[in-house]
Amino acid sequence: MAGTAQWVAESVQEILQISGLTLQTLLVFCATFLLACVIFKRSQNLPSYPAGRVPVLGHLLALGRAPLRKLTAWRRQYGDVFTVRMGMEDVVVLNGYTAVRDALVDRSELFASKLPVYLLDAMSGFGKDIVAASWSPGYRQRKRFATTVLKNLGMKVGRGSIEDNIREEAICLRSRIAENNGRSFDIAHDVTVAVANVICSMVFGKRYDYEDETFRELSKAIVTLFSALGQGQIIAVLPLLRFVPVVNRAFNNAWGEYVKLRNVCREEISRHQEHLDRENPRDFIDFCLLEVEKQEKVDGLTEENVLYMTGNLFMAGTDTTSNTLLWSLLYMILNPDIQNKVHEELDAVVGESQPALSHRSQLPYVQQELDAVVGESQPALSHRSQLPYVQQELDAVVGESQPALSHRSQLPYVQQELDAVVGESLPALSHCSQLPYVQQELDAVVGESQPALSHRSQLPYVQQELDAVVGESQPALSHRSQLPYVHEEFDAVVGASLPTLSHRSQLPYVNACLMETM
Repeated sequence: MAGTAQWVAESVQEILQISGLTLQTLLVFCATFLLACVIFKRSQNLPSYPAGRVPVLGHLLALGRAPLRKLTAWRRQYGDVFTVRMGMEDVVVLNGYTAVRDALVDRSELFASKLPVYLLDAMSGFGKDIVAASWSPGYRQRKRFATTVLKNLGMKVGRGSIEDNIREEAICLRSRIAENNGRSFDIAHDVTVAVANVICSMVFGKRYDYEDETFRELSKAIVTLFSALGQGQIIAVLPLLRFVPVVNRAFNNAWGEYVKLRNVCREEISRHQEHLDRENPRDFIDFCLLEVEKQEKVDGLTEENVLYMTGNLFMAGTDTTSNTLLWSLLYMILNPDIQNKVHEELDAVVGESQPALSHRSQLPYVQQELDAVVGESQPALSHRSQLPYVQQELDAVVGESQPALSHRSQLPYVQQELDAVVGESLPALSHCSQLPYVQQELDAVVGESQPALSHRSQLPYVQQELDAVVGESQPALSHRSQLPYVHEEFDAVVGASLPTLSHRSQLPYVNACLMETM
């Protein structure tokens, strides 16, 4: 070994003497070469890269200010699966139902882990929590344990749920609003406290007063933290920038606010350890501390895991729910006519009592507006002017003609609508109100007349239903439950009675199928 080291040293000296280079120059050259190898190294078995990739930054410049449009353009050029270089990381982009299902459903175990994000990983102890942990047996055990505990504490529908706690907190929030006597004020803090109190009742076993200065600081810390997370996304793709002054300001701000929140959680865990009742656990922390002692359901659970899991529930639950409620309030303020209709429906159904989950089925208009705020409503043709990407896509691909099945691969946003509404099931008439583009096709081709076999070539979605259910065989009565269009014609003409020959002239679609069979 010593002889080999001496030979290498002598060889290096000879190279330096022959080339005239200094040792410092050689080291710089080697470091530059290794860095270039790392930067330009291409991972094995990755899909193709779009044009516009540059060293260090990757495709960040090519994505521009409208990354969604650029990704859509790249999909048309490179297909449903391609690779985008985000700084120093390769990101595989999936488009379309088939590719997404293949990765996230058929091969879910391979794609179950989360994308590494340095700031989130640092705030989670690099995988010691639930939200940012990688897919592993430990993660699955922690997630299963947390879900079970939360259900025991009321995170469910029915008897023993936290609905009563939510309603009590709603009364407190209403009283807080009434104290202002109609004067304008900033409701953000009060909404945050109300949401946090529901979560804290399960996690910490306590609630905060609306004037509590400690929680007032915590609520500001939560807002600042999530704002800084958005501003510090550049650290996610170029982690080394966290060491660069000025550039790392958002990262440092976020980390400072997170430390405040972590200290509160740590104090709560210490308080629970001092007053732990092993026979009657009161909240999430109590259950976790008992599991740390027993090690029955989660192997290797530690107090550090409890700290990060508690932080997950406190931060994520408070921010998401309070923001949803604030957006709902803003929506109502900006749309007084909708606000009045919601108020009228609530007065008619709920009256002077408190709203409950049992009222939900009796409040269709309120539910519709909640869906609109949360983002669960389905796209409709009336939304086209409000959806520039869908509008642009339809104009570019379909133009003035009618949408057809042949356009599906070129219409990812329209395809998304079908996937969201129909999913794996077959399209049915019950989906029509949720599928405006399909409905448009039926209206354009069939109009007011009855569907007939001659329409099949003009109705690709109907044709798809027939092909999927009947296939190469002949239509049969056993297919009725799977063929809503045939079924609907029977129900409209024959009803509950038995079909007779006199019905034949009134059943053009069924008659066409029978003629084809004969």
